[in-house]
Amino acid sequence: MGCGSCSTSKNGVPQGCGDKGHCSSGSCNKMNTHDWLSDLDIHDPMPFKFVEISFKKGSRKSFYINENPNEYITGDLVVVEAQGGYDVGRISLSGELVRAQMKKKSVEESVIEEKIVRQANHRDIEKLAEARALEKSTMIKGRAISKSLGLDMKLGDVIYRGDKRKATFFYTANGRIDFRELVRNYAKDFRVKVEMKQIGARQESAIIGGIGACGRELCCSTWLSDFQSVSTAAARYQNISINHSKLSGQCGRLKCCLNFELDTYMDALEDFPKKADYIRTKVGKAQLLKTDIFKKTMYYAYILERGRSPIVALKVDRVKEILKLNANGEKPDELVAKRDYVEIEEEITFAADEMNEVIELPSVKKRRNNRNRNNKNRNRKPGNKKPGNRGPRDKSGSTNKQAEGKKSSSKPSNKSGNKPSNKPGGKPADKPNAKSPDRSKAKGEQGDKPTATKKKSRNNRNRRRPQNAKGPKPDNNNKGAQEKGNK
Repeated sequence: MGCGSCSTSKNGVPQGCGDKGHCSSGSCNKMNTHDWLSDLDIHDPMPFKFVEISFKKGSRKSFYINENPNEYITGDLVVVEAQGGYDVGRISLSGELVRAQMKKKSVEESVIEEKIVRQANHRDIEKLAEARALEKSTMIKGRAISKSLGLDMKLGDVIYRGDKRKATFFYTANGRIDFRELVRNYAKDFRVKVEMKQIGARQESAIIGGIGACGRELCCSTWLSDFQSVSTAAARYQNISINHSKLSGQCGRLKCCLNFELDTYMDALEDFPKKADYIRTKVGKAQLLKTDIFKKTMYYAYILERGRSPIVALKVDRVKEILKLNANGEKPDELVAKRDYVEIEEEITFAADEMNEVIELPSVKKRRNNRNRNNKNRNRKPGNKKPGNRGPRDKSGSTNKQAEGKKSSSKPSNKSGNKPSNKPGGKPADKPNAKSPDRSKAKGEQGDKPTATKKKSRNNRNRRRPQNAKGPKPDNNNKGAQEKGNK
């Protein structure tokens, strides 16, 4: 913001740059035209009798008659005539530049009637400061009154006159507002003469000010004096995506800067061919994807059933040549002409010696996997089984296969739990097998762990190990077991 936000002294002079509100950038006074001759002590033999005076840091500017051109110069704070009173402003422009400014704004000399009364004194400056201090509180209270009356309007700014007898209320609305009751309430509460002035959204942003997307002050509040209509066609010609959130300014309308470079784009687009969205070659049909206006390049890609071919950049002259062939019923071989191909043949060599001189890689030693080696040695021991047949042990110390055997033995095939003899006509075994001692009995009487069995042969390794069911000693007089054994 710089000078636009600098404070003022007791005399109303900005303290930021010390140039009395007329720095070279013009930010101390909005809509300001720099007077290059104001700093030079040069007498004007043919002075212009009109001056431009700004109020409230350039929010409003008007032309006044200066009957004593040599008495008031640019930057002086003066008292001017106003309807039913007076106002205090600063001379922003004088001399022949005022004539050019009046011509630009189409202001006739015969229309100007107000004059400069005198130079502002200490009491006029104090009264002006009091009026500026009342504006914020008046705007807040005025918004509350308009809301209580249910009016569809937005109060943007309030400006008091230098004599504190009149206040101008600037508002925005979608349509006409019947503010007769509102004016009566304003006059009753603020005790001033009320003037209601409806403005547009762009004029409101010009009065309030702010920072744009470019990082600078808004153009409408610094130098842009006339507002031209902006359409979305300006964005289309410049290949800008139609996104209203990005194209809109703080006023809610399209940005005025879309019109700044539009003429340059229009001149550059004259060289581009029309109806060039599709071109045809012997390879296939190509579609236009992108256009670079200032580089005069058009990007095409072949239309495939699946996916998309690589994008090819073509100059405008090449696209015109292909379109001319297509109009005559002919098709070129490819999008890029053979004369545009550039063959590059270079012998690629690798300087290994030079590389070794610059960079020396450290030697890397292989580490042996001791874990795998220990596992192999462990499997080679005679008492261990293969890793695939081993399983986790339960709390009793037996393996999973032994636990499965116990589960299967919980449901014996006969009541006695003894295995019948395989010999025909034989009796069931009265004594347990010598190779498989009665573990249940030993465990029930002594409470020790079951004894380990001898290693089985390779043929009987996968066969289930016989186990006796838990319970009392088998009875030899069991008739059911003898009958099954005889069978």
